[in-house]
Amino acid sequence: MPAIQREGVTIHYTDQGAGPIVVVLMHSFLCDGAMWTPQLPVLAERVRVINVDFRGHGQSGHVQTPFSVYDLLDDVVAVLDALEIDQAIWAGLSIGGMVALRAALTYPQRVSGLVVLDSHAGTEPLPVKIKYRALGLGARLFGLQPFVPAILPLMFGQTTRSRNTSLVLAWKARFTQLDVPSIWCGLQALLSRNLIVGRLPEIKVPALVMVGAEDTALPVACSREIATGLQDAEFVVIPEAGHLATLEQPEAVSRAMLSFLSRHWR
Repeated sequence: MPAIQREGVTIHYTDQGAGPIVVVLMHSFLCDGAMWTPQLPVLAERVRVINVDFRGHGQSGHVQTPFSVYDLLDDVVAVLDALEIDQAIWAGLSIGGMVALRAALTYPQRVSGLVVLDSHAGTEPLPVKIKYRALGLGARLFGLQPFVPAILPLMFGQTTRSRNTSLVLAWKARFTQLDVPSIWCGLQALLSRNLIVGRLPEIKVPALVMVGAEDTALPVACSREIATGLQDAEFVVIPEAGHLATLEQPEAVSRAMLSFLSRHWR
């Protein structure tokens, strides 16, 4: 399976489709590239798709050393460099969207467009930081399994939890298998991210901002703030979806992405 080494960590990715237009996919915290499974074949029919597992997630290497969202950004840039890809449309959900926005600010020449789902340009309020750090410390002491019931409502909307229990149970099993030291490092990266709301107007590339209507982890207002701050953004609310909109309402997400690509990259 394709991978690169950066700072002693294996960064796994997949490479599907072909053509001059490249979309790089980045997943949510606690997930991996499998979060994009419904979109992969649809996108690969018309563009080249690079799907990256962040360090500490999926098939990438486990980590015990602290890192930041900018380290995740540089991991993705290193993958693109290895593939000799100069520019891509960066698509990310949650922490993946945070990385995508910072890519457009840090390496604007590498970003031709943005797709940002269920994300945030701000920082977490102090009560949320305290709550998440408490969950993280508990997981370090007792493992993740006791805390998965608290994680599921953050990841899936009420509609999904009541109507698509097979999806929820499948990902519940995946969450229990996560490497706790890696997740602790990832949580610190997430909670220590810097505020970039004021810099959003610097981003001039076309953007599609989507959010699940039932997202409680990063509610609709967070994504609306991103869309409002960007110079050229479309804003779409996905009904009956929570945080993991790509899995909960895959057809709606795929349709919006294809429409966005068609309008800007013919």
